[in-house]
Amino acid sequence: MKILMSWFVVIGLWLVSASAMTFVHPGALNSRAELDFIKGQISAGAQPWKGELEQIKNSRYAHMGPHGLTNIDSKSEDANISRYDAAAAYSQALLWYLTGEEAYARSAIAILNSWSNLQAFTTGTQQDRLQAGWIGAVFAPAAEIMRLYPGWTPAEIMNLQAMFRRAFYPQLTTASSWNGNVDLTQIDALMAIAVFNEDEHLFHQGIARLKLRNPAYFYLSSDGPRPQPIEGDGGDVEKFWHQPLKWVDGLMQETCRDNGHHAQYGLGSALHAAETAWHQGIDLYTENQARYTAAMELLAEQFLSDSMQGVARDPRPSPNRFDTWSVGYNHYHNRAGVDLPHTRRLLSEQVRPRAPRAIWNLNYETLTHTGLPSGAAPPQAPK
Repeated sequence: MKILMSWFVVIGLWLVSASAMTFVHPGALNSRAELDFIKGQISAGAQPWKGELEQIKNSRYAHMGPHGLTNIDSKSEDANISRYDAAAAYSQALLWYLTGEEAYARSAIAILNSWSNLQAFTTGTQQDRLQAGWIGAVFAPAAEIMRLYPGWTPAEIMNLQAMFRRAFYPQLTTASSWNGNVDLTQIDALMAIAVFNEDEHLFHQGIARLKLRNPAYFYLSSDGPRPQPIEGDGGDVEKFWHQPLKWVDGLMQETCRDNGHHAQYGLGSALHAAETAWHQGIDLYTENQARYTAAMELLAEQFLSDSMQGVARDPRPSPNRFDTWSVGYNHYHNRAGVDLPHTRRLLSEQVRPRAPRAIWNLNYETLTHTGLPSGAAPPQAPK
């Protein structure tokens, strides 16, 4: 039976999974304990953390000021203006916490406050949903870090929360029917914003959406001969998955679209959502371990071998590498003890030497999620 991304399904799953919760701050992509660990490593001059921090200091984002808009036309230069401000806010939030330099805090808050007057995304297409996902998934973690700065007033925080409800909720609470990376990016933003807004309903809606999307994006042979259908696939799973030559564990819905380029966005966004849930005491990683680790290892093997391993008509993988493997590797290897040899090699040989450190919602994972202490399991399981 076809899975429908409808309000009825999402609300039904939310009602099953919802439970009273107290939000932990900061608790989107970063926790305070993890930020403190990174700060200690930098103070000790340890690598790669010290070198990664220097890269942010020397980036354009470390020196940017605010460019807040009243409306965003996602098909215009507004897309880049909002993209760069989101990256700057997150960059400067990290720089403030990790260096203690007040100037970074004041600048990060000025950027966030400048976006409090945003009213809406105005293009009227699914591009708005993608843009809201891309930038919401970066603005919200920046705001979560800046909650720790005493100079950001409660009124200013409330203004940003109201902006998220007004401008971002309408774009994020309806799933995109484009390729699955868009929905997963929306989910990343939805859950990060829910933490900042302390919105339990929205948080569980994100979890419900992720549960629907996972089997329709990350294939396992245990699902059957073909992956789960989902709204937006046009009733043709083969076409929606871009005509793979064979179905193997770890194949992603966009693996064969452009040989791993967009698949990294989908994978990174799903792992971000799981990491946000982890910081709020909910373990989504374990139930998805086979799915996510198979996807990581297959794509890493394809990149390392410069071969699509016979799954795609174009035999060569994308040349693009993004800084979005460390979140998954940190959890499954460092916390859970899973051996991920291809992912480990990819991080060492390709991602850290050449991946851009900030692109859309994939930012600075080498800095924020390398070698973190294993820590304890979340205190509560999802209901």
